[in-house]
Amino acid sequence: MPDAAELKKLVKQLQTTSTDQDILTILKTLKTDFQVNEAILRESKAGLAVGKLRAHSSKEVADLAKEVVKKWKTEVEKAKGGAKGPTGKAPSRKPSMTPAPATPVSANASKTEVRTAKSDGISISATKDKTRDKCAELIYDGLALDSSYPSDLILKRAVAIEAEVEKNCGGTSQEYKAKIRSLFVNLKDKNNPGLRESVVSGDISAVRFSSMTSQEMASEERKAADSKIKEQNFQSSLGAGEQQAETDAFQCGRCKQRKCRYRQAQTRSADEPMTTFVTCTNCNNRWKFS
Repeated sequence: MPDAAELKKLVKQLQTTSTDQDILTILKTLKTDFQVNEAILRESKAGLAVGKLRAHSSKEVADLAKEVVKKWKTEVEKAKGGAKGPTGKAPSRKPSMTPAPATPVSANASKTEVRTAKSDGISISATKDKTRDKCAELIYDGLALDSSYPSDLILKRAVAIEAEVEKNCGGTSQEYKAKIRSLFVNLKDKNNPGLRESVVSGDISAVRFSSMTSQEMASEERKAADSKIKEQNFQSSLGAGEQQAETDAFQCGRCKQRKCRYRQAQTRSADEPMTTFVTCTNCNNRWKFS
């Protein structure tokens, strides 16, 4: 099997597997057996798949993903600095007699250098307007933070995003500046590498990203946590102090028991039926209907 095809196959497995052990096995293979270049990273979207794992709930997975991204970034920069041969060459697989032993990941080893427009030697003067060019530079800094993508691609994305925000706001108003700050703050969130990867790779377009809210830009973990808190607050606020009646009229969909408490509240207009909130006393499952 060609090496390029094998890399794509591993990326697909990485995106579909669910166990931490399988993810670690694939990441170790990507780290030890493959050397990549800019073209193959774009084609296979391996950088996007691995980059998202840096926010994984398992520290071991997250740290190893950071190591792989750092290694690939070094290889891409080295290739740009004078590597010979065509840019689009498929990654070469190193000969391996025995599987490489797993090595513990240290805290220092997992750190990734922070990139900025200044560190990349980028000077933005796309609009000849100091305010707009400075804002485009802010977006660049957010996108480049720990990215392994080339500076010209990041610059292209940053300029396009700034242009969309300026168009949406009708100029460099306070609304424009507030939106740029919001995008920058969310981009530089170290716990949300998936957002940066998606924007730079083009999975999220400049048009779409420029109009996203903070809630939409949040990581999946943050969205899940916010949703849980919102539901808990909603349940707690409904009918505070109301007495709940016990009944066997409702069957729990989870445990199939008929041991429930319920209460009713008028959550919509007066001419609409009341909403009934039911809690299973056996497994604490909750549901509602009207």
